[in-house]
Amino acid sequence: MIPGRSPRHPSFRRSFLFALQGFRTALRQERNIKVMLAGGAFAVAMGLILRIDAVSWAIVLVCCGMVIAAELLNTAIETVVDLVSPEFHPLAGQAKDIAAAASWVLSLTAAVVGVIVYASALIRLLAG
Repeated sequence: MIPGRSPRHPSFRRSFLFALQGFRTALRQERNIKVMLAGGAFAVAMGLILRIDAVSWAIVLVCCGMVIAAELLNTAIETVVDLVSPEFHPLAGQAKDIAAAASWVLSLTAAVVGVIVYASALIRLLAG
């Protein structure tokens, strides 16, 4: 046994594979993940078309990653709530609504950031 590692804790490689498995599961089962990935692909395409600079790329990619991560967390929360409360309960519904709201707020924020980044790039491109 490696010092400091619990015998029940998976290796880094196995943890990474579990994360990939979770991503694939979400991609197969959740429409919103597909929508967020399509939005990310659109953001990348717009960045290429508008030739955004390195800082803008960093901002866009961080926003894309955060939106997708928020949607994955929302999905995980909804899954756990469904597990512990298979029948409808007002608090279960409230938890799911709040998790969805967090994802929505981050998506709106990313959209505003995108408008700022792409409008600036478009103005710079048109100005010559």
